[in-house]
Amino acid sequence: MSSFLIHGGKCLSGEIVPQGAKNEALQVLCAVLLTKDEVKIGNIPNIRDVNKLIEILTFLGVKIRPDINSKKADAYIFQADEIALEKIYTQEYATLCSQLRGSIMLSGALIARFGKSVVYSVGGDKIGRRRIDTHFTGFEKLGVKIDYSTEQNAFLLKSNGLKGDYILLDEASVTGTANIIMVSVMAKGKTTIFNAACEPYVVQLCRMLNAMGANISGVGSNLLTIEGVETLHGCTHCLLPDMIEVGSFIGLAAITASSLTIKDVNYEQLGIIPEVFRRLGIKIERKGDDIFVHQQSIYEVERFKDGSIMTVSDAPWPGFTPDLISIVLVVATQAEGSVLIHQKMFESRLFFVDKLIDMGAQIILCDPHRATVIGSARRYPLRGVRMTSPDIRAGVALLWAALCAKGESIIDNIEQIDRGYQNIDLRLAALGADIKRI
Repeated sequence: MSSFLIHGGKCLSGEIVPQGAKNEALQVLCAVLLTKDEVKIGNIPNIRDVNKLIEILTFLGVKIRPDINSKKADAYIFQADEIALEKIYTQEYATLCSQLRGSIMLSGALIARFGKSVVYSVGGDKIGRRRIDTHFTGFEKLGVKIDYSTEQNAFLLKSNGLKGDYILLDEASVTGTANIIMVSVMAKGKTTIFNAACEPYVVQLCRMLNAMGANISGVGSNLLTIEGVETLHGCTHCLLPDMIEVGSFIGLAAITASSLTIKDVNYEQLGIIPEVFRRLGIKIERKGDDIFVHQQSIYEVERFKDGSIMTVSDAPWPGFTPDLISIVLVVATQAEGSVLIHQKMFESRLFFVDKLIDMGAQIILCDPHRATVIGSARRYPLRGVRMTSPDIRAGVALLWAALCAKGESIIDNIEQIDRGYQNIDLRLAALGADIKRI
């Protein structure tokens, strides 16, 4: 197990480029299973979760090689023309899938093309209950039979013929929507998905599938109409910049009183992320497709028009992404003013605040979903401590706190951070941070 050793309190400066979007990568990489042809994908982030999915695809027989002719960084060619389908029933496949929650999206592509799949217990962040009913309900509507095997401790999925249907999702699940889309594109007839997730990741998946020959309309809305096709062909696709990294770096600049330029952010795809940070008093300037965060010793939280305390809460897109709630919370500890953080979608994501309280932050954890942060305006600096990263996003929030704090901090279990942030220690060191991997 590795750790980060951080000496905080240093001002950062320079430019940083966000990696390719992690959550998009987990969807579109599963979609390569839908065709025998070559699929070229660029801007793939070199992070643990994505590399684990690539390992699973390789295990199933997908041929993967670098795309040496691509102008995009980290571009690869995938070809799923010789899939060893029997391997989905092996213990090795079960073990691989158990290490990655995103592996559940393999099931949609496998059912669409081969008519069968297996869903084992999936991994991922321990941020609260994350059910898979939405996936299965959609599958069943399209003609998939689902049985549970106590012997294999897995759900066995099989279809003798997929048929389109009207599907009203009980929640706008991103992975559930992606999975159902991948089944629907090769189902006979028309499928309508209402209350579909419309995050940029889902939009990108739909655009990629349409480039492969699918017929999906309503892309970008919560009402998708899909006319099934018999086969799909290859395509070339490039991942968006990771909007979670973009928001994270805005928060990094603010909490460390630094000026940073975040390059090539694809600003139009960021939704309300910049505006939420502006409400915390952070000065953000758009320069073309870059974001410049001004250096501020103090940033003052706005109040609502009636004078009441500012509330930041998460919601399905186009609301504020839950993946940045941890970042907003830690940034608020150094602000002038108070903020109510309301994490609506996951009930265990705020439990990391006890580490921030140990560092000297003024936070009242009201319940599993709400925390009130009383900003110190840097009058009472955070102090370095030893702590453990509980999940990807909380781990980075604690890392930002350590970079702001006086003294030495050690963060253990940084493999969690590596799951979502590419070479984060090297990229931070290039900005002037005193951070070492030990």
